[in-house]
Amino acid sequence: MLDFIVVGAAQAGLSISYYLKELDKNFIIVDKEDEVGASWLNRWDSLTLFTPTEFNHLPGLDFPAPKGHYPNKYEVADYFKRYTKKFNFPLKLNTFIEKIEKKEDRFVLTHQNGIYEAKNVIIATGPFHIPYTPPCSEDISENIFQIHSNFYKNPSQLNAGPTMVVGDGDSGVQILDEVSSQKDRKTYFSGDTDIKTLPQEILGKTLWWWFTKTGFLSFSKDSYVGKKISQSRQPVIGTDVKAILERENVIAVGRTNDAHEHRIETDEKSIEDIKNIVWATGYRPNFSWIKGLELTHEAYPKHKRGISAMKGLYFIGLPWLHTRGSATLGGIKKDAKYLKKYIAKN
Repeated sequence: MLDFIVVGAAQAGLSISYYLKELDKNFIIVDKEDEVGASWLNRWDSLTLFTPTEFNHLPGLDFPAPKGHYPNKYEVADYFKRYTKKFNFPLKLNTFIEKIEKKEDRFVLTHQNGIYEAKNVIIATGPFHIPYTPPCSEDISENIFQIHSNFYKNPSQLNAGPTMVVGDGDSGVQILDEVSSQKDRKTYFSGDTDIKTLPQEILGKTLWWWFTKTGFLSFSKDSYVGKKISQSRQPVIGTDVKAILERENVIAVGRTNDAHEHRIETDEKSIEDIKNIVWATGYRPNFSWIKGLELTHEAYPKHKRGISAMKGLYFIGLPWLHTRGSATLGGIKKDAKYLKKYIAKN
């Protein structure tokens, strides 16, 4: 009987595992992928963090890059591999947990080859579960190539011809930037053009330096300021959206409303020449595999700083688990340390 099972081997799972090892707990980390860092490697090729090195440290081992450097996805994955090796974590890859069920004093985790049992479980699977595309995508001709940002790698995946990028968050504008950099490709942008943006540096200091100095990342989700921040639309960081939208080959068309075969209906026009659509339209959480779990109206687990009402079940790595910094690479260690202290006392 294990003391703990950690589900997920990215930054959240690795951070809490560091502290479980400090507490001398008998545990394993399980992950559905075939290598550590796969959740980052599976994203688009040009992805880089908008947090510099000094704000990306996991507990016990600093990110191995110069101060002020913005790591790419390959560097993040390599860091996770180095981290796992340094602390010799007990790791079970290629292990997809299909169901978690509490039975009396233990949890039973069902996977494709059998079961694991543990007194406690920590869910560290993050917020990105089910890629979401709007229902109208099903009415689009099969001759138009469609891909969600979760599976997008680079423009070589796309057919020749006009492309629409749908979504005005960080992923959407970064992919729009890359696709529209091909000047001979007409690129439609479907989303809000009134996007708040923030540069990566202000007055010679990184944005995250200012966030830290002002306490922006430290307001709890239950505080007045924290509620205001969490309920407001988050700005796009480090991408000059205005400059992208001013490119001759970029056409902003507003919200995508409907589609039929080759015709896409948007706020601004009806479009019939599209050959590709990249849906940067986010994700939906999925915790249905945890039996008896109480969820919020947004389908996230109910918890208090990662501690659920189901005794022995914990969460880490969720957006706004406690603060704005909870879902960032460097900010997650504060939540992990809090859970460590709670576990040590219980």
